[in-house]
Amino acid sequence: MSCRGRFAPSPSGPLHFGSLVAAVGSWLCARHAGGQWLLRMEDLDPPREVPGAAADILATLDAFGLHADAPVLYQSHRRAAYDAAFAVLRVDDHVFPCWCSRSDLAATHGLHRDGRCVTPPTTDRPPAWRLRAPDIDVAFEDAVQGAYRQNLREDVGDFVIRRAEGIYAYQLACVVDDAFQGITEVVRGNDLLDATPRQIWLQRLLGLPTLRYRHLPLALDAQGGKLSKSDGACPVDAARPLPALRRALGFLGVPASDAEQPAELLAHALAHFDPARLPRGAGRHVT
Repeated sequence: MSCRGRFAPSPSGPLHFGSLVAAVGSWLCARHAGGQWLLRMEDLDPPREVPGAAADILATLDAFGLHADAPVLYQSHRRAAYDAAFAVLRVDDHVFPCWCSRSDLAATHGLHRDGRCVTPPTTDRPPAWRLRAPDIDVAFEDAVQGAYRQNLREDVGDFVIRRAEGIYAYQLACVVDDAFQGITEVVRGNDLLDATPRQIWLQRLLGLPTLRYRHLPLALDAQGGKLSKSDGACPVDAARPLPALRRALGFLGVPASDAEQPAELLAHALAHFDPARLPRGAGRHVT
């Protein structure tokens, strides 16, 4: 199978520089391998969604010359697929209902390791559903960060895959949609490195292919904090894409160009791109 990558933003605000780095990095890796680049809008969580943000993100990507090879997939349209995956996990007894609150889990630092709910069931509110985390190590070789290993029970615990209000968690939706879109390589920020073993475990339970992963350093502000929409990071300027695009390419270690159009700048970057030279580490300051 040829390479197929993707960029999967959440519409919780406009596109900022850290997200642009992930978008450009995933685009370069897919195109360098002669593959396709897809877009997915992770709009599963209505309370966090900013009205108009999805359309704004797509328009910004278009202004930066980042065009997908297939129609955008919206997670808000994929409920039936998540229901089907959840049903498989439930039939195979990999999940259980849980009424535990955060205060109930305070003694274990927020981790749930019992494989069953220790809080008596209640009819006052519906349960969340957790995936049982076995006492096993899940290891993989990240193409940027190197070897990574995590014990699911000790490091993560039984994790939520469907919230009490019925919203499916990121881990399950991401795994189901990566398989549906035929994704072969995931390029994203290093803040999701520790989520990858959970996703690999879900892939195994659902009989889905395990993907190749590249986790890029996070773009950090002057204080060393991650640039994020939740913290009000400034959006990139779709009306003036070249400055931010050049900075994103520089962040990724791609030689500069004096091109005057985004398409020309991306073409030059692709011609000089070497995935082996992508920067490592948890984060890098934006210059």
